Amino acid sequence: MEMQSHTEVVRAPVETCFDTIVDFERYPGWFSGIDTAHILEADPESGTWTVKYTLSMIIKTITYTLAYQSTRPHSLTWKMTEGDVTDVEGSYDLVQLEPGITEATCTQAINVGFWIPGPLKRTFERHALSDSVQEFRDAAEERAR
Repeated sequence: MEMQSHTEVVRAPVETCFDTIVDFERYPGWFSGIDTAHILEADPESGTWTVKYTLSMIIKTITYTLAYQSTRPHSLTWKMTEGDVTDVEGSYDLVQLEPGITEATCTQAINVGFWIPGPLKRTFERHALSDSVQEFRDAAEERAR
């Protein structure tokens, strides 16, 4: 499983960025492809969540559950616990560059569990990751307004 990373500069405070990332139930409103996000367990005090997602893919609808751990307001990591894909893991790292400006880096690896030609797979993964980080940036900036 190959890790991919994408970084965006977000015009929002680091706390706002973190609050946007952990507002899982709002993901269907701004993450393209996510139909539903249901929080199965949440302990914001200890920085842990378990969230089940449903995504519409071109070929079929898939579901998977991710377990999250965080250190507020700078990092969030996730690992798949069950689902229709073989494996998902990743992280968000948030660094305040200056007040109201945050650097957000998402690193993620996905093993869909079926063969996709290498160049097509890498292109899909790169675009899916960059699109999701840009959608996060837009949602965090909107929340900061």
